[in-house]
Amino acid sequence: MEIIDFHSHTVFSDGALLPSELARRADILGYKVLGITDHVDVSNFSIVVPAIIKFCSNYQKYFGMKLIPGAEITHVPPQAIQKLAKEIRNLGAKIILVHGETIVEPVAKGTNICALQSDINILAHPGLITEEEVKLAKKKNIFLEISGKAGHSLTNGHVAKLAKKIGANLSFGSDTHSPSNLVTKLSLHNIFIGAGLSKNEIKKIFSNMQKLIKRLE
Repeated sequence: MEIIDFHSHTVFSDGALLPSELARRADILGYKVLGITDHVDVSNFSIVVPAIIKFCSNYQKYFGMKLIPGAEITHVPPQAIQKLAKEIRNLGAKIILVHGETIVEPVAKGTNICALQSDINILAHPGLITEEEVKLAKKKNIFLEISGKAGHSLTNGHVAKLAKKIGANLSFGSDTHSPSNLVTKLSLHNIFIGAGLSKNEIKKIFSNMQKLIKRLE
């Protein structure tokens, strides 16, 4: 199993590491793909996104893994998500996440549906997502995240169950903020098994994530 992780944070938002240290630590753990997706809203996206793009562009050649520059739209009023996503995309972000309605934070109701109506790639830790929302995710080819982060991961089983039922795509995000949040191959495998996914289903998820990577390129 390759480690593909679309969700991480650096000192550009609330992470503990510089992008270079985050990338170094992930590379040593055997990561094949790392998305750097710091938290953004209207106040900081125009600073954070170009900084991440600059880092990935200049340092990609020094690491064995692929770096994907992006952003996670976080605690933005639901009605403002679509416009902000367009502005982030116009700056050159390759991957856009929205901080979904996790059960462990006071995310505004309506965030999931507004995110799924926008030009994004992944709805992160979507919490107790509804069947209607999962159907929209499938229609829009937006991935739903299986989270490696404590708290957010409490609803992984619910997300996986509905995604399997409806045929929506799943992805993985460690939501790394510090070195201890990065995953190993074993811990990644256990997260997926713990979400109720079979080995064949896990293989399909990784195949779909690889297709997303090619699409982002």
